[in-house]
Amino acid sequence: MPADDTRFTTHHRRLLVIAAAVLAVLAVALVAVLAVGVPSQRDAGPSPSPTEPSTGEGERPADWSPHRPGIHLTPGENWMNDPQKPFLLDGVWHYYYLYNADYPDGNGTAWYHATSTDLVHWKDEGVAIEKYANGLGDIWTGTAVVDEHGTAGFGAGAVIALVTQQVDGVQRQSLFFSRDGGYRFESYDGNPVMDNPGVADWRDPRVFWDETAGRWVMALAEHDRIGFYTSPDLREWTYASDFSTSGLGVLECPDLFPMSVDGNPDDVRWVLVAGANGAAEGMTTGTAYWVGQWDGERFTADETGHQWLDHGPDYYASVTWDDPRLDAGDRLASRYGIGWMNNWAYADRLPGEDWHGGSDSLVRTISLRANGAGATLHSTPAQELDALAGERQALADQRVDADTVLDVDVPASGAYRLTLTASEAAGDTGELRVKVLTGDGTFATVGYDFAAGVAFVTRDADGVADGMPEAYSEVRTARVAPTDGRVDLDIVVDAASIEVFAGDGAVALTMATYGSAGERGLRIEGADGAVSVTDASITPLRIAPVERTGHR
Repeated sequence: MPADDTRFTTHHRRLLVIAAAVLAVLAVALVAVLAVGVPSQRDAGPSPSPTEPSTGEGERPADWSPHRPGIHLTPGENWMNDPQKPFLLDGVWHYYYLYNADYPDGNGTAWYHATSTDLVHWKDEGVAIEKYANGLGDIWTGTAVVDEHGTAGFGAGAVIALVTQQVDGVQRQSLFFSRDGGYRFESYDGNPVMDNPGVADWRDPRVFWDETAGRWVMALAEHDRIGFYTSPDLREWTYASDFSTSGLGVLECPDLFPMSVDGNPDDVRWVLVAGANGAAEGMTTGTAYWVGQWDGERFTADETGHQWLDHGPDYYASVTWDDPRLDAGDRLASRYGIGWMNNWAYADRLPGEDWHGGSDSLVRTISLRANGAGATLHSTPAQELDALAGERQALADQRVDADTVLDVDVPASGAYRLTLTASEAAGDTGELRVKVLTGDGTFATVGYDFAAGVAFVTRDADGVADGMPEAYSEVRTARVAPTDGRVDLDIVVDAASIEVFAGDGAVALTMATYGSAGERGLRIEGADGAVSVTDASITPLRIAPVERTGHR
């Protein structure tokens, strides 16, 4: 109510001040009485009986479906998949993802547009590139760039999108241009700008401007290799070289970018990324990468071979980007990243009453750090996530085992961040298990096995596992060496996902997971011995609903 409203009198204000003071005293007393984490015995049953939620802020809207994420981007309805690399224009991030308005009755994807000023709060902007509009098929993955110098002939500052289109099973690369800042695109009359040379898999162009050479560079997925092309104008492309792989299946969604090692501008490497199949290594589909050198035409990988950006089951078609507002050194030191939080092994089987295809991951900060003779990408939640953080609540240090567990109340929003340090208890080589529980007793688990030296995630006991393919229920692991006998875990939980960052981001594991509607909980326990849990805290995260504008 406005301060000058005549109905809001001085007397009323005094009453409110008194009431606020009384409530503040009661709140302090309540905090003193209630512990956030309460040790309990195993005979308490398979699911916790929490008291009050840790926070009342950020409660989910009553009309949301139970699996709608509170802090992850999803469409209002229909189908989503591959993210597209964002660009910044006039202080606004422009982001696109593949979208099928006709799912499940019709095929084909368009580019759906969302904008943000902080990479946390998003606004729907509708379909930016329509499917089946130019006779060359629907719209697949590609890259949108701001053509600052007008090289493509559509004016300085035009937004140009290079995308794959497929018709009659043939994949080609087409150009679309936008003169309104990326909100609506038109098809170039000369499409396709790259006709298929007679191969089955030829898609997902990733494009960037090479300032040194004064030309554009494209990385293109070509079955088991990545082809590299150059162009002066985004329309005429010349083959330069390729990078071959083996044992990783059909590659998709490539990326190529420079990064400094440990932020050292005198030690810059290039990173080549691709969506790949890790089945030969006991993994599933995910994001592989190679660290090496780029000479302007050819990529040469270091001898360390490929690594994995995320070891969970649900981080695919990922993209990375830097912030052009930073100075040159900072742009090389860190990048943002986001991935599709789903897996083609069960993509159309995930629950979704009003939309389908899962969601995107959180935006992450990516850095490159020295690792022996090589270098490794590290991932952590982007600092922008702190904008949603409520009051951090510390948990008491606790020794947990099969009989003594730590039950933790979780926020009403269903979104929160749990951080902790796990270490072996004296004389034990145990296993830490963090169970994310739902009211019917189903749960997903995050853990660390000190005997094996691995972090892991599993959802074989969640609410939908029984009806899913085997790939859904498999345990996913990643080797993480303890530091002085300790392992740090940073775990972000939302209504339908868990994202884990272990060892200061050296390892990430991303997993979609689905439980029942209703009250949720969190349990920290040990297995095969005791584990010490220290420096633990839980931070509620306010929901950030996508601003829906009625676009389709």
